[in-house]
Amino acid sequence: MKIYLDNCTYNRPYDDQSQMRIYLETQAKLHIQDMIREEKLELVTSYILDYENSRNRSLPKKMAIEKFIRDHTAIYVSVRNKDRIKKYASAIMQTGVKEKDAYHVACSIIAGCKYFITTDDRLLRYHSEKVILVTPGEFIRRMEADNG
Repeated sequence: MKIYLDNCTYNRPYDDQSQMRIYLETQAKLHIQDMIREEKLELVTSYILDYENSRNRSLPKKMAIEKFIRDHTAIYVSVRNKDRIKKYASAIMQTGVKEKDAYHVACSIIAGCKYFITTDDRLLRYHSEKVILVTPGEFIRRMEADNG
């Protein structure tokens, strides 16, 4: 199954873990990473994700995220798809989604992802018939429900 994690999800383990929600999302995100490492999930990444991570001001965080992406990407949505991405993103932005977020969602749709995983509450309000937007915890709950 193809999944796409947005930039805020990759950065969740670096947030203040004293808040229960953040801690639980971090644990779910780390479990998802393990599933990716075990090749139970196909990780989709994109040039948008690369760009956003390149702007991370923390070099250790940036390098750790970059390494995970480099080592585990199954499908990469490149800039060669920019016209299709822009078309999808434009429609998504008309619903109030911010530009970078819309481009991430568009990349996940083009790659045929079943799930788009985010910790962004505003983005989670967007609904699509082409990809399911969920938090890391919701994704784990769905996976466990499907596997009985």
